[in-house]
Amino acid sequence: MTGSPPNQEPASGPAPGPQGQQGPVLHTFGELTPVRILRRVNRFAVLVEHEGQERLAHLPNSGRLHELLHPQAPALLRWADAPGRRTVGDLVLVQAAGPDGTGWVSVDARLPARLGQAILQHQLLADFAPLEAVRTEVAFGQSRLDLAGTVAGTGQPFWGEAKSVTLVEEGVARFPDAPTARGRRHLEELMEARRQGALALVLFVVLRDDARLFAPHHEADPAFAETLAQAAARGVEVRACACTVSPQGIRWLQELPVQVAEGPSRR
Repeated sequence: MTGSPPNQEPASGPAPGPQGQQGPVLHTFGELTPVRILRRVNRFAVLVEHEGQERLAHLPNSGRLHELLHPQAPALLRWADAPGRRTVGDLVLVQAAGPDGTGWVSVDARLPARLGQAILQHQLLADFAPLEAVRTEVAFGQSRLDLAGTVAGTGQPFWGEAKSVTLVEEGVARFPDAPTARGRRHLEELMEARRQGALALVLFVVLRDDARLFAPHHEADPAFAETLAQAAARGVEVRACACTVSPQGIRWLQELPVQVAEGPSRR
């Protein structure tokens, strides 16, 4: 079976951001099925409850997500109960953001490359060079980087990474929530791209709307935080943004100040 279960009404919810702010739509979800979190089974699977039955869902995110995957937390699933598939679909949203825990958080870590592409195409980052032919998932060095293109009018190469951020502590968005050797390697590739004369960017896309600032999570991965500071010092642009997330989709909310090193904000 594909699509939603029989007689399942599509989930609904408010699309506007805080104070009615409306940014460009970066992604739409389509029809989603309400479920409740029961427990995480392994790195990429979570047990959910749907209409009184326990079902296994795919979790497209390898982060720890301790602050999100609480028992009985409301969530939304993209139903895809196909023959031969072990899970009934992909977990897309969890309701856990904000002080009252009623805001939505996107947990699909596959989205940021497409979101980053849309953000650059809409030219939403302040004082950032306009780009042409922005593509996703392009080989560079020993990696596939999320974003590639050229600076409009100059032909200067552009390389970028977009990182999914779901952890917010007292208004501070933090990445990563677990050690990430892959993330450090991507920063090293961006430093090499910058050394070769390219415009280089790492964009932290906060997939919830309750962040006021971005800072690396020194406690979770001090090596990543140190590498990020090195990248910034070598000319890699370090940017962050928050999104308004609803069952309808993801909208741009605002660019966030970035605090690369422990101490005062650099933006």
